[in-house]
Amino acid sequence: MSGVVASARRIVVKVGSTLLTNDGRGLDHAAVARWAGEIARLRTTGKEIVLVSSGAIAEGMQRLGWPSRPRAIHELQAAAAVGQMGLVQAYEAAFSQYGLHTAQVLLTHDDLADRRRYLNARTTLTTLIALGVIPVINENDTVTTDEIRFGDNDTLAALVTNLIEADVLVLLTDQPGLFTADPRKDPAATLVRNAQAGDPALEAMAGGAGSSIGRGGMLTKVLAAKRAARSGASTIIASGVEPDVLTRLAAGESIGTAFVAEMVSLAARKQWLADHVRLAGALRLDEGAVRALSREGKSLLPIGVVGVDGAFGRGEVVGCFAPDGREIARGLVNYGSQETARILRRPSSAIESILGYVDEPELIHRDNLVLLG
Repeated sequence: MSGVVASARRIVVKVGSTLLTNDGRGLDHAAVARWAGEIARLRTTGKEIVLVSSGAIAEGMQRLGWPSRPRAIHELQAAAAVGQMGLVQAYEAAFSQYGLHTAQVLLTHDDLADRRRYLNARTTLTTLIALGVIPVINENDTVTTDEIRFGDNDTLAALVTNLIEADVLVLLTDQPGLFTADPRKDPAATLVRNAQAGDPALEAMAGGAGSSIGRGGMLTKVLAAKRAARSGASTIIASGVEPDVLTRLAAGESIGTAFVAEMVSLAARKQWLADHVRLAGALRLDEGAVRALSREGKSLLPIGVVGVDGAFGRGEVVGCFAPDGREIARGLVNYGSQETARILRRPSSAIESILGYVDEPELIHRDNLVLLG
């Protein structure tokens, strides 16, 4: 597993608050500059980096002159809103030294649970990556509550990993990695170098649900690795205090704890589509479309659709049915039911003239489609 980052093309890096702030007293601009430098070096090797960053609340507290972290949710939300300004300014200034642009993306779990918003977020992030921009993602703390209370940017990072189908998730913390027990209590505890993501024993090592070290600590990172593995991504939990940790990981050095995913990305994504999503509607296909999907591995184009059933929106999961009534596939649709009804039996080149816009040339891209037995 030492080369998991070295062989990765797309990487999500999550940096925790302790690595970005001066003991909670606002942003450590020197630390921000160091992370920008490491990520810039990775970019020169052809790697695509998405950054999930903490630190907004601490920066907001410093700007507001608050000596201690407030307990009231509305005050935490206010601190996050103020702190986001400083966080964005710091990253933009740091990355500009390397000729790189940044983009702020604020997400909530609801954004990734709703299929239309999920698809929009995915398109935005993949476009930014293609443009060479470094997306800086944070929880939208101004409108959420639970994530502020539990410090769950680890989960957000895993969701982003799945969203953009990253190869690896790197969770940087102030700890060396996962230990067999709490090293503060057990002197015999040893660092776990390699593990299988999703192994229930790992959660016990991390402290178990509701433990003092589990809330917002190592347990959330172990659970994030388990979540990321559902889309086939491996995870590294490593100390951000280590000098040049990202550069060394990318060079193949073994640092921290590596969690390997059981399935490759494609298999995991297809299983999720096939087994865990309810259909929002149905598309009736002609024989040509059935053949293109089942035998040729192509995307579904509107010209091969002869009928639309149900009311669904962009990004929802629909079934694809052959003329004999068999469901042969299902996937994430790029157009809602009303738009689909207008463009069915028409070539992709006609979409813009019919709808006045074009999001994608396919109704369902092959990457978002699973064939059924």
